[in-house]
Amino acid sequence: MGAKEQRSGTDMSKQHVIYEVSDEIATITLNRPEARNALSTEMREQLDEALNDARDRAGDDVKVVLITGAGGAFCAGGDVKGMNNSQQDGGVEANASRSRMRSSHSTIYNLFHIELPVITLVDGAAAGAGCNLALAGDFVLATPRAFFMQAFARIGLVPDWSGFYILPRLVGQMRAKELVFSGRRVYAEEAKEMGMIYDVVSQDNAMAEARAFAGRFRNASTTAIGVAKNVLNQSYNQDHRTLLEMEAAGQSICRDTAFHKEAVRRFADKETPLYDWESFER
Repeated sequence: MGAKEQRSGTDMSKQHVIYEVSDEIATITLNRPEARNALSTEMREQLDEALNDARDRAGDDVKVVLITGAGGAFCAGGDVKGMNNSQQDGGVEANASRSRMRSSHSTIYNLFHIELPVITLVDGAAAGAGCNLALAGDFVLATPRAFFMQAFARIGLVPDWSGFYILPRLVGQMRAKELVFSGRRVYAEEAKEMGMIYDVVSQDNAMAEARAFAGRFRNASTTAIGVAKNVLNQSYNQDHRTLLEMEAAGQSICRDTAFHKEAVRRFADKETPLYDWESFER
């Protein structure tokens, strides 16, 4: 059952992903609380559908994406019980395993590069692939009891779901190695100190605070935010001259938008700006 059908009266408690749009915020809730929202094939497919819908509606009735988990956990990562059952059945042949992993790459890539601000709200466990899913957000918010865990080494695996790409960019190479090699838990306050997350929200009011933060983007230019995100995501991979060319192309696109023209007019006439981050209070 896809994301669009979920809005039309389906029993969403049976969905692995609950997707709702209100107040220009597309909220995606990972919904396997009995398994601490461990990733399933259905969850990945439904997450893809939700992201595609949000992307298609960007700038119209979706300005920001908010991802969280149900039942006191964000995402426990891969289904380890399923791995155990597979081993008992003889395991998964290497090429088949590689193909299965590659099939999930589009999900994390689309999430990381969607040209909308993405906020992830973590409560409880964000472990393994679930940790990297959380860290793919542009702004990671966490409750005091949230913890992040590159748990792969504990079961003899290496990071997946873009852990090798995302983690060193957030915390640096040496710290990334420590977290990957140890597989230890990093709780919210330490995660903030090392630059892994943006902020810690209150335990009792987490969703309200996350939605208030998301609301900051409701009056922003979706074009400008999207172009800036696209270029920033590539800034570690391109040389200076290439980034200057991307800058020039992006600026040309943004200058031609109605948002920019109205914002300039308001500035010249000393009127209230269209978008002012500082005017929003948490």
